[in-house]
Amino acid sequence: MAVPKKKTSPSRRGMRRSHEALSQEAHAECPNCGELKRPHHVCAHCGHYDGREVVGAGKALKAAVRV
Repeated sequence: MAVPKKKTSPSRRGMRRSHEALSQEAHAECPNCGELKRPHHVCAHCGHYDGREVVGAGKALKAAVRV
């Protein structure tokens, strides 16, 4: 069986894990109401997407955007 001969130091372990950090989610301003929304998603506040109303305002979205 392959077994490490030496203990992996915290520095080496940290360097290996340096790419595992979570990146911050992108947000864009809704051109209709000004609320923050995810790019390429329907605005959870007003229901607009690409300049037109897709979901009626006030109706709950199935995949609501969490900000």
